[in-house]
Amino acid sequence: MSDGTLPEGPVQDASGRSGTSAVVVGGGLAGITAALALADAGVQVTLLEGRPRLGGLAFSFERGNLTVDNGQHVYLRCCTAYRWFLDRIDAAALAPLQDRLDVPVLDADAAPGRRLGRLRRDALPVPLHLGRSLATYPHLSLAERARVGRAALALRTLDLADPVLDAQDFGSWLAAHGQSARAIEALWDLVGVATLNAVAEDASLGLAAMVFKTGLLSDPGAADIGWARVPLGELHDRLARKALDSAGVRTEVRTRVTSISHDENGNWSVQVPGERIETDAVVLAVPQREAHGLLPAGALDAPERLLEIGTAPILNIHVVYDRKVLGRPFFAALGSPVQWVFDRTEASGLREGQYLALSQSAAQDEIDEPVAVLRERYLPELERLLPGARDAEVKDFFVTRERTATFAPTPGVGRLRPGARTNAPGLYLAGAWTATGWPATMESAVRSGVGAAGAALAALGRSGAHLSGLFEEAA
Repeated sequence: MSDGTLPEGPVQDASGRSGTSAVVVGGGLAGITAALALADAGVQVTLLEGRPRLGGLAFSFERGNLTVDNGQHVYLRCCTAYRWFLDRIDAAALAPLQDRLDVPVLDADAAPGRRLGRLRRDALPVPLHLGRSLATYPHLSLAERARVGRAALALRTLDLADPVLDAQDFGSWLAAHGQSARAIEALWDLVGVATLNAVAEDASLGLAAMVFKTGLLSDPGAADIGWARVPLGELHDRLARKALDSAGVRTEVRTRVTSISHDENGNWSVQVPGERIETDAVVLAVPQREAHGLLPAGALDAPERLLEIGTAPILNIHVVYDRKVLGRPFFAALGSPVQWVFDRTEASGLREGQYLALSQSAAQDEIDEPVAVLRERYLPELERLLPGARDAEVKDFFVTRERTATFAPTPGVGRLRPGARTNAPGLYLAGAWTATGWPATMESAVRSGVGAAGAALAALGRSGAHLSGLFEEAA
């Protein structure tokens, strides 16, 4: 592996003959996946990443003695493509799934004895697997619980292939199906904000229906939650690089692509500072605005649509206490600006005290707030939610901000998301923002990489049989 010294001309195999080659631009999950899928089919792959590391927006960094994830990332059992990715980089054991869905939900405003509710499943068929949890959920009235059940059944009948759903907003649909503001806060947005990065009224009904139908209404275990017990960099950088090396991929970091072009013979040239790479196929696995800037003329019928795909921020608040204040691995909160809180103590390498990470999605109103303001807002909220925090000393408080963490899942976004194939033979698109049918998740990124690789392999006359079975909707 090198940091920018690239060969001129086409890649050659050991016999000296030019072999089938591809360049993947972008080293996030989509690009890593595409590179591995192509290499596994015998294609000679070069992966180019402008940053000094792989992993895209799911990465780690060092802060003193801590190894910190830029934000908390989780996946579900129904995320079959991301689970394949973990297996492919030999990391599944480092990001295990719950045996069974179990989400503690703390209501900061509830009376003592009713603060804690749980969303969990039983070993029963859909939709009975959630029946007992919903029936005993203390954060909704009996009438609200009954109406939630009826809305869930109505949601289950929606056809995800119907383009009309993309034009509607989820909030209006919920209101039309009898959902109160409290039900939306305590259930629908509790799940939806974390997965869609938008509140119901700002989210496409098509994407929201996809999340709830696939995650909660497809298979009893579909929503079981998994997360990394080690820093994300261990998975998406170190182990991913190891897998890429083993597959024969040439991985170049700190190497930013400046242009992509092709000639009349269909050969592609990828330009980086001081070097040019000739190749048979290119997978462009970068954010939509960067992709727009690199696309050759005519590659898409309406390239300006990429610029119409909005973005949404995620704010991450990190607090290190001098003692343990949380006795469970994570919880979700109601009645508070706090959304989801995770214990990252062991993963970060902290030896004394406890390190909590708060994941705040749809954070448009707070993403640019000064750290001092956020500290004044969130530390008292943690004390309201966690009595043990009231006497604890805060050893460190810091913030990470991803201003363009995801594409915005607004109504109508579906028509803006392009597929993997372009009008230019040999050029393919990948990224969570492409037309995977999923919101901007790690699953969507991996699916896009698989889709782009599959399209490239078909055009190159290579088998993509090793990619079959990755798009089942539930485990």
